[in-house]
Order: sequence, then C-alpha cells, then structure tokens
Amino acid sequence: MTEEMKIAVIEPDPDRARDIIDALMEGGWNDVVVLGDVTGLARKLAALDPDLVLIDLANPSRDALEQVSVASEAQSRPVAMFVDRSDDEMTQAAVAAGLSAYVVGELQPDRIKPVLQTAIARFQMMSQMRNELEAAKQALADRKTVDRAKGMIMRAKGVGEEEAYALLRKTAMSQNRKVIEVAQALLTASDLLT
Repeated sequence: MTEEMKIAVIEPDPDRARDIIDALMEGGWNDVVVLGDVTGLARKLAALDPDLVLIDLANPSRDALEQVSVASEAQSRPVAMFVDRSDDEMTQAAVAAGLSAYVVGELQPDRIKPVLQTAIARFQMMSQMRNELEAAKQALADRKTVDRAKGMIMRAKGVGEEEAYALLRKTAMSQNRKVIEVAQALLTASDLLT
C-alpha cells in the first residue's frame, strides 16, 4: 500500500530534496513531488492532493509549523515533519497540529522509510479513533432523540417507556424506515405544532 502513495515533499534546499527523493525511491515510493517554495502551499497541496506529506524544516517557527499543518491538512492525511531542532513548546504545537510524526534531529535518509511507515500507521490509528468517536457521538445523539420521542409518546398516549418504544419500532417497520428517522420526524412534527 505505501509504495503506491503520492508523496509531497516540502523542502526548500534542492540538495536535501534530492537526498529525500533518493531515499523515498530506495524505500519503494516512486510518486514523489517536491515543493521547494511554501508560498501558496495550501493551494499547491490541494492541487496535488498527496496521500502523505513529508516536511523538512531546519528551524521552524511555531507560525510556520501551524501554517504547514493547516496547508497539509494534517487531519486528513499523514504528515511527517523533520526538524533540526525543537523545544517543548514546538513539540506540543506539533502534537496539537495533528502531525503523524515529528522527528527532531537532522534528516537521515535511512530513517525516512521507518518514520513514514510509523506516521502512516499512527495516522490510520488516529483516523479510526476519530471515526469511532464520531460514531459514539452520533449514537448518543440518536439515543437522546429516540428518548425524547418516547417521552412525547408516553405523555400523549399515557403509556410506559417499553410500549412507547414498541410503537416507534412498529411505525418504523411499517414505513420501512429506521427508528431514529421516525423519532426525528415525530420531533419535527411536534415542533411545527407547538
């Protein structure tokens, strides 16, 4: 999978860029584009739509790190950043920016492949966790909606919770819809009538 990825390399130094390309190709990655100028970076990356972004900055500022993170859409693709030096504040900013890998120390070509593989794995893990969190939030919201609809039915019909849910479920089945859809429709109708 990793060998088929399109990689955007952000590296202003042409000699370092060549070393990175060589290391990537040696690692099996052949679809590599180098961006030497960070002017209009977000636009350039949007046009390229890479699967992974590798950034090599000798001494980034916090603003540069945030700009690169936003431009590279660190939440939607793996982003690995190599920096020559850092401090606690920069490390925390990198984590907050959502970088998949933040490597301090001069970029060594033999370290690129394992770092990128780790960044990809970490990104996939974080994406899965975000998806699971969103699913849990949606399930909780759906449950609250169903509970509100059950409460309305209980008050309107003078029935218990189980019977109210059974009515929701029966209606959903007869209309070939989900219980949440029927509950939402009931709440919407109620809002219109009040």
